[in-house]
Amino acid sequence: MNLNTAMHFIGMVAIVAPAVLLGIFAIGSIFGISLPERFISLATQTSVTIGLTAVVCILAMMLYTGSRAVTVELGDIVLTPDHQFHFHLKFVFDRLSVPFCILSFVLVGTVGVFANRYLHRESGYGRFFLFYSMFLVGMVCASLAGTIETLFLGWELVGLSSTLLIAYFHERQAPVANGQRVWSVYRIADASFLLAAVALHHCTGAGDFAGLMGDGPWPDGHASLSSSQALGIGLLLLFAAAGKSGLIPFSGWLPRAMEGPTPSSAVFYGALSVHLGAYLLLRVSPIIELSFPLRVMVIGLGVATAVFAAFASRVQTDIKSSLAFASVTQVGIIVAEIGFGFHYLALSHIIGHACLRTLQLLRAPTLLRDYTVLENAIGSHLSTSPSSVDFFPAWMTRASYRFALERGGFDASIERFLIHPLATMFRSFDSFERRWTDFLSRSESRASDQVPVLDAKEDWA
Repeated sequence: MNLNTAMHFIGMVAIVAPAVLLGIFAIGSIFGISLPERFISLATQTSVTIGLTAVVCILAMMLYTGSRAVTVELGDIVLTPDHQFHFHLKFVFDRLSVPFCILSFVLVGTVGVFANRYLHRESGYGRFFLFYSMFLVGMVCASLAGTIETLFLGWELVGLSSTLLIAYFHERQAPVANGQRVWSVYRIADASFLLAAVALHHCTGAGDFAGLMGDGPWPDGHASLSSSQALGIGLLLLFAAAGKSGLIPFSGWLPRAMEGPTPSSAVFYGALSVHLGAYLLLRVSPIIELSFPLRVMVIGLGVATAVFAAFASRVQTDIKSSLAFASVTQVGIIVAEIGFGFHYLALSHIIGHACLRTLQLLRAPTLLRDYTVLENAIGSHLSTSPSSVDFFPAWMTRASYRFALERGGFDASIERFLIHPLATMFRSFDSFERRWTDFLSRSESRASDQVPVLDAKEDWA
């Protein structure tokens, strides 16, 4: 076995290890097998350790050989030559994907160990780790994606698992409602991502990043698009990144996502998922560099998001929401760094911020208790520094406070001008389809129509 074959095999191990974990948990769930907590914990630790070891070995081999990229291809899932489309599974280990994949394994493993104790004897323990393993597969798939279709597959798995974990406490109404709201925002961002993928196939005939970004390794490639094509496709990708990473005007969904368990909040919205939009912009950075107006928009969106989130984080009444907006502040700065072309700085910023925010969110449940213990020990309240400044006029202070407290009004605007019209349109389509199928069948055509609808108060009692 030569070195290239060994690197290919080890790369396969890094990809397959989390997929096997998801398969084990999924089979147990499908057949109603209640897996013991000890087995779930051991399987999770084994899978994460194997995957992390494989990626570290790939990194060591790349440093030894001086290689800038290692490719693992699994072939076409969908192939339609007549329509010039193929869904090609391809994974690439390079200077961008390897650090991000190592970060994913390290933080997911850390949070898994924490969750094993935090959710001990919780009725949904197995369900949590099922979604957790789905998230791990999605992050590995998105991190190592060598084609835009593979990245979209990981993107979807991350979005699905995160919304399911927001609604983890499904016996209460608020987590389910917030999970549905986050899913709505994700759907809008995913539609933009899908349009960008179709446009890339139309412009280049394929979605392979190597062909699209040129033969040079990241970040030295040059995209094979015109300036106008780069602007159009880049705007779609920027919109998708904004929805995924909570950039304005989509920042309002991030505090809603804190309804999930603390371990999922830490790894999703403090560490990995919230940075996935920035990772997408890093991966397609050669496209951004082709269009000066697009670079200005990326920088402007990042700076505006950072300023807005900095204001919003200071008026939150709970620690998790405050940390959520603090995360958005840093993501906005990272996006601005990408717009300026500081690719390695942005990647380093992602890694450092993800580690710090994971620690803060995992520490959050015991922070208030420790404050109480400390105040009891010293016999008085801890001193706090004022959060406002004196050189602003009173009217400006009040206006900025209200703006931050209402989270810029972005949530209400999205509800009124985007979600509500789309929901109304879909209900109209559903009503038309119902009348048409009833007409064709000469009776009520849906068995679900016979199921009685419970009153909301009775349902959530």
